[in-house]
Amino acid sequence: MGQEGTVTVEAREQEGEEEVDSVETWNQRKQAQILQLSEKLNHGDLESQIEAARDIRKLVRKSSSSSSSSSSSSSSSSSMKTRSRLAAAGVIQPLVFMLVSPSLDAREASLLALLNIAVRNERNKVKIATAGAIPPLVELLKFRNSSIRELATAAILTLSAAAPNKPTIVASGAAPLLVQILCSGSVQGKVDAVTALHNLSTCTEEDYSAILDPRAVPPLINLLKECKKYSKFAEKTTALLEILSKSEEGRIAISNSDGGILTLVETVEDGSLVSTEHAVGALLSLCQSCRDKYRELILNEGAIPGLLRLTVEGTAEARERAHTLLDLLRDSPQEKRLASSVLERIVYDIAARVDGADKAAETCKRLLQDMVQRSMEHSLSCIQHRAASCTSSDIPSA
Repeated sequence: MGQEGTVTVEAREQEGEEEVDSVETWNQRKQAQILQLSEKLNHGDLESQIEAARDIRKLVRKSSSSSSSSSSSSSSSSSMKTRSRLAAAGVIQPLVFMLVSPSLDAREASLLALLNIAVRNERNKVKIATAGAIPPLVELLKFRNSSIRELATAAILTLSAAAPNKPTIVASGAAPLLVQILCSGSVQGKVDAVTALHNLSTCTEEDYSAILDPRAVPPLINLLKECKKYSKFAEKTTALLEILSKSEEGRIAISNSDGGILTLVETVEDGSLVSTEHAVGALLSLCQSCRDKYRELILNEGAIPGLLRLTVEGTAEARERAHTLLDLLRDSPQEKRLASSVLERIVYDIAARVDGADKAAETCKRLLQDMVQRSMEHSLSCIQHRAASCTSSDIPSA
């Protein structure tokens, strides 16, 4: 290697050492800052505590953004280390104490700090709950101050993502307050309430009636109307509606809500694999509870094409539910399985003769998909024909 190459290698090594020293120095400076913040929170006056809580939020956010220029993974690692170091320095308990301060500024600052410490850190979520944060957060859900109430909702949402916290949150009485926010909060408050309630609904140790009540149905239907049916949010919303459909009060609320059944039918047609499974589950609960009451309501919203497609394209559970619901929607429920099973057998036999037994299942599925598509196109054609033949005199005035 020439002299120039040797110099270049040495220069790179020196730059690497300087970079390591710079990182170590920065980490030491950050650790000293964390300890100083902990000291202020644990032993300072109220103003010092508020300032420290605000600085904690800034520190975590700075850690998230300072490394983002290099890579998202290093940014995530840096912010996670900062959150862990803050918890290890003992900042959580004094921040929890600030949640019951007479000062609104103290409550807001501590809420924001705790949120930033808890995000993407399961251990800190559990530590915050263990430190006694749940009861004061529930009290803050009752506040008239919308800013505080929404921050408390976001905090409950964040803490409810950790499985060990769910029974504690349910037992605290947070769920009815989340339903209240779902009914009357801001758009962001409603979205956070839905996600929090969905998190709590997976707490199998608790009865669903302790988490949801029929008051939640109208706002859930409205949110489902407005969101994309294949979104993650739609999946959570339909999951809650399916749970509510298991009670008589919930079923009545769904059928009485403006566009309730139609919105579920539209989700069956346009939703993701998850949301379609929940939506057809809710419709099936309605029809199974009282076929005479709900059959016509579901049929009138044009459910058949979407259900037919779901029998082919849905998850295994969704396909089974769609088959069962289609059987209930037929004129003669006592013959409910006969027609569909005979049709499927005929198509399978044809497929086996054409492509052989080894490919029969795949060919059968493809043929059924084509039949579903043709059925949907025929239904749409009929609707368009009826619309075209409708004169202006046929349309009722407003």
